Amino acid sequence: MNRHSSALAALVIAPLIAAPGTGVDSARLKQIPTRMQKYVDDQSISGVVTLVAHHGQIVELDAIGYSDIEKKKPMKTDSIVQIMSQTKTFTGVAAMMLVDEGKLDLTRPVQDYLPEFKGQLVELNGATHKPEHPITVLQVASHTSGFAFLPAAGPLHRINFTLDKTLEEAVRGYAQEHLINEPGSKYLYSNMGIATLGRIVEVVSGEEYSHFVQTHILDPLGMKDTFYFPPDGKKDRIAMIYQHDDGKLALSRDRAQAGDPALYRPGAKYAGPELALYSTASDLFRFYQMLANGGEFGGKRLLSKRAVEAMHQDYTPNHNGYGIGTSIAGERSLLNLVAPGSFGHGGAFGTLGQIDLKNDLVVVFLPQMNDGSANAAKNAFLQMAESAVQ
Repeated sequence: MNRHSSALAALVIAPLIAAPGTGVDSARLKQIPTRMQKYVDDQSISGVVTLVAHHGQIVELDAIGYSDIEKKKPMKTDSIVQIMSQTKTFTGVAAMMLVDEGKLDLTRPVQDYLPEFKGQLVELNGATHKPEHPITVLQVASHTSGFAFLPAAGPLHRINFTLDKTLEEAVRGYAQEHLINEPGSKYLYSNMGIATLGRIVEVVSGEEYSHFVQTHILDPLGMKDTFYFPPDGKKDRIAMIYQHDDGKLALSRDRAQAGDPALYRPGAKYAGPELALYSTASDLFRFYQMLANGGEFGGKRLLSKRAVEAMHQDYTPNHNGYGIGTSIAGERSLLNLVAPGSFGHGGAFGTLGQIDLKNDLVVVFLPQMNDGSANAAKNAFLQMAESAVQ
């Protein structure tokens, strides 16, 4: 770990870090923080935590830059960040747990589980009609339901910013929205769809969605720094979110999804299955390594191997690269040296968690940038992590 890592973090995390063994270029891994520092120095990013794991062992873990520029707080390896759409994979895992138990059928219509979806209509060119078939659970999980990203207007239009409804309230509202494509006809990235999947988890399991994720995923994996609503004791470790104003880094404040990061979501009700989790690099390693291991981590099996396989198949009609809560790398990923078929998810603030089964590699990249400016640093990180595997 570099100079920005706290002594406490070092004591906690050091036992998890293994010396790179055969098949990994340790010199290349050591260059990652130096390369990331250049993006901090030119103010492309405020800070970042990077993690690389090979054969199930963390071989690189570093923190560069600042978690709070105004307070001059360095980013640390145990800094907590908002992972946004990486949350979608957790929701996918929750759903597949219910599939494993025979409680959820991905091929059935959503309305079989959520009756409020009966009678939902498609609206095209200003006219409405019944869909050719009702949306299915698989379609809301894979962004092929015909749902828009979010409602174009109304009280739920900014739910991802305000978090002021419960999941049940939000999804009941989504059920009244018109679809904008025939179900199954197109890939259209939709937060409404993944929220609906989370609500299905709630109804089928009989447990509130965030409680299900906590007790069935986070607790068994030992993810102690991952949560939907920030507890007081962890707020000082949460990184702020930045963007560029006139070429300079500035706090996003109310321009960030989930609201001003410095306010820590006061009064929030919405444990958004599509975007609401906070986490750390080491916690996310546990989650992604579980998937890399085919559903097992630390002697505990969360998912069957078949369920994990099902999650990273491409279910989109035009090979857009989306499974069940997972984004799947295509042939062009080779431009960043990433093996096609690698899977995981990114987040709105530039974050990424990815599993490369071909090279037995797990990578985690955690900046907090609200304007896409972390992409160059992310690509450089991926290239160096992948090229370190010999």
